[in-house]
Amino acid sequence: MQKLEERNTYTPTDIPHVSGNCDRILNREETLSVSGLKTFSNTSDAALTAIEQAEQNRFVSAVYVLNMRGQPLMPTRPRKARILLKEDKAKVVKRTPFTIQLKYATGETKQEITLGVDSGFENIGLSAVTAKKEVYSSETKLRTDMVKLNSERRQYRRARRNRKTWYRQPRFDNRKKPEGWLAPSIQHKLETHIKLIEKVKQLLPITKINIEVAAFDIQKIKNPEISGIEYQNGVQKDCWNTREYVFHRDNHTCQACKGKSKDPILQTHHIVSRQIGGDAPDNLLTLCETCHDKVSKGKLILDVKIPTGFKPETFMSIVRWKLVNTLRDAGNIVNHTYGYITKFDRIALGLEKSHSTDAFVIAGGTMQERNSITFLIKQVRKCNRKLFKGDRSHIKNTAARFIHGFQRYDKVLWNKIECYVFGRRERGYFNLQKLDGTEVHTDANVKGITLLENANTFLIDALRRGTLPLRTISTEYPLPLHPTVI
Repeated sequence: MQKLEERNTYTPTDIPHVSGNCDRILNREETLSVSGLKTFSNTSDAALTAIEQAEQNRFVSAVYVLNMRGQPLMPTRPRKARILLKEDKAKVVKRTPFTIQLKYATGETKQEITLGVDSGFENIGLSAVTAKKEVYSSETKLRTDMVKLNSERRQYRRARRNRKTWYRQPRFDNRKKPEGWLAPSIQHKLETHIKLIEKVKQLLPITKINIEVAAFDIQKIKNPEISGIEYQNGVQKDCWNTREYVFHRDNHTCQACKGKSKDPILQTHHIVSRQIGGDAPDNLLTLCETCHDKVSKGKLILDVKIPTGFKPETFMSIVRWKLVNTLRDAGNIVNHTYGYITKFDRIALGLEKSHSTDAFVIAGGTMQERNSITFLIKQVRKCNRKLFKGDRSHIKNTAARFIHGFQRYDKVLWNKIECYVFGRRERGYFNLQKLDGTEVHTDANVKGITLLENANTFLIDALRRGTLPLRTISTEYPLPLHPTVI
């Protein structure tokens, strides 16, 4: 457990320490910092300095505002926020995105704000739009290691039960899955969509949500000419099982040696491991026992095409209504649209292709002023519970959580560059990177590093959008008067 005298992990280090009733985090007592750990002083001018520096670096285009009860109001300009902080009429509650909370009662006039959600398997685009401008824009990179980690956990669990409870009667056949059950990896991505939407609702008074959904015809993707009864006459028709179909497809011949080994025993080989690629026929290959052993030991490399699979398409087809209905049950006004409508409107508006731009179009954006800042969000693993590493369980994975007061994924300032800690060494040198993968320094000394934000599940960077191709209307597609939302 983290000791209080090691580090202040709850209070933002670049803003004054104030008590408030909007968040439990703000009500914690101030703790001591590690000796030698550099942080911004909690002075009365620190918040003003932070916002001025951020605005100068174009990291702040709008400041999000909360009322005294912690409810979101309309965002304001950085200049107005600076005045409120200087007059002690507001306090800073979040650094990225920069958010303040008012200390006095005020009028709460709100505008209509529509949140557009470009849902996806690996990336999520979000955009909040008013009648005049875009007030929020972000792109989120989701985790893709859930299937591998769950499979590894299942492997360890089964091995442990075989060692210690070999006498127990198998019980997997009498377990009924509840209605609406989803695979853990899909459930995790669904919950991530909802969590990101709720985070935006904590910053802005969202009035309605537009979500792009999709239903993919996997057979149509494989064979565009398929129709009618052909859907019932698949490639595996009249075959006993998938293994028999793979043998029949490959003419009962080893696809590596073409029968030169004279080995009569045939086996089905997974091109990509089963935990990742599954048992689909496209991921299976006929090999003789001799060649299969060579491939397993790494002595033979197969020259075959790696199957792409249809995980993203399957995910979107499964969760499309689950996401919409879950948000509606929570009391939100939710509409849905489709990808072809988004593409048509984006081309008509002459906008670049990106997840945040698609979300802007989904939200009903046409000629509104785009936000100059796009938040790049990366989802990371919260903690590593693996106690051992390597092929044999005798090497302990006992890396300390804090090294010189820093933990992995802390947001830090080095040489006037905001970056993240991706690697640490006990001798006091750190690997610093940005979220887009840019290497800042592979061996930065701890003496030159200043803590900005504590590690979190979602790492956030504010990036300048740059020049946008707005106002260029394509003549091929007419500009729609209103976005088509069902």
